Amino acid sequence: MQRIQYDSYGGPENMYLADFDLPTPGAGEVAVKVAFAAINPIDWKQRNGEVKMVTGKRFPRALGMDLSGTVIAVGHGVTRFAPGDAVFGLARFKESGALAQSVVTRSDFLARKPHNLSFDEAACLGTPGITAWNVLLGKTALRPGAHMFVTGCGGAIGEAVAQLARVAGVAVSGSCGAGDIARMTALGLREVYDYRKTRPADIPGGFDAVLDAAAVLSVSTGMAMLRPGGVLMDLNPKVPTFLRALVDRRLKPVIASPRADILDAIAEAASQGRFRIRVGETVSLDNAIRLITELEKGRRLGGKGVVAME
Repeated sequence: MQRIQYDSYGGPENMYLADFDLPTPGAGEVAVKVAFAAINPIDWKQRNGEVKMVTGKRFPRALGMDLSGTVIAVGHGVTRFAPGDAVFGLARFKESGALAQSVVTRSDFLARKPHNLSFDEAACLGTPGITAWNVLLGKTALRPGAHMFVTGCGGAIGEAVAQLARVAGVAVSGSCGAGDIARMTALGLREVYDYRKTRPADIPGGFDAVLDAAAVLSVSTGMAMLRPGGVLMDLNPKVPTFLRALVDRRLKPVIASPRADILDAIAEAASQGRFRIRVGETVSLDNAIRLITELEKGRRLGGKGVVAME
C-alpha cells in the first residue's frame, strides 16, 4: 500500500509518498480500500503542527481525513458494515491516513455511500458535512427561524451550511467572492455580500450566529454583528478561545466530531438531493502533494480538491 506521510511537523516539503503495511482492524474498526480522498485545510494544519497537542509526537504520520471507498475487512463487534459495502466518511483525527490506497478507521466514522453520488462526490461530504451539522444541530444548535451569517460562504463549509440549514430551518446570509454570489444565492442564502466591496463591520447586524469560515473576523467585529444572545462560532479554536469561552457564552468553539447518526443523516440528505459538495479538480495519488501544496498556498479551485487512488 502507498500513502502520503511526513516524518516531522513542518511545511509542504515534508510530505512524501511512501509504502506502508495496512494494520488489521481492531474492535469497532473497519478497513477501507480508498477510492477517492478529499483535501481539507485541516490536513496541512495537522502537518504544520497546529494541533500537535492532539496528534502527538509519533512519526511517520499519515495525512488526510475525508474518503470514500469499499470495505475490505471489519473488526470485532462491527455490525454496521461488511466487506464489499460502499462507504464514505472520515479517518480518525489523530492517525489520519485518508490520502492512501487503504485506511483503517472507526466504524462510526463511516456511512453507506448514497447511490446517487459517485465515489469522488461522496469523498467530499465528510468534514464539511460534519462541521455544518455540528454548527446547525449540535451543541451550538440554532432554533428554527434563526438567522446566521457565514464569512467565506462560497467555500465547502459555507456550501454545506447553506444546504443543511434548510434541514435545520435556519436562514443564512454570507460573504464570498463575486464569482460565487449567484451560486450561493441559488442555494438559498438570504443576502450575499462581495467581501471585496463590503466589510463585515459594515453589514447590518442582528444575527443569531456568526460563523467565520474564512478566518477573517476579529472577535470584536464578530461580536458586534450579533443580536443579544447570539453566538460567534470559531472553526479554528485554540487554547485562548477555549479559555474565553468558559466565561463568555457568546463565543462557541466548533469541534467537528463525527458520529454514525450524523453521517447517516448526511447520507440521507445527499440521497434526497439536498446536500452535495462540488468537485473542483481530481488528481492521482502521485500528483496529490503538488495539489495540496498549491491549495495551502491559496489556489482556489471552485470546488474540492480530490485525489483518485487508481
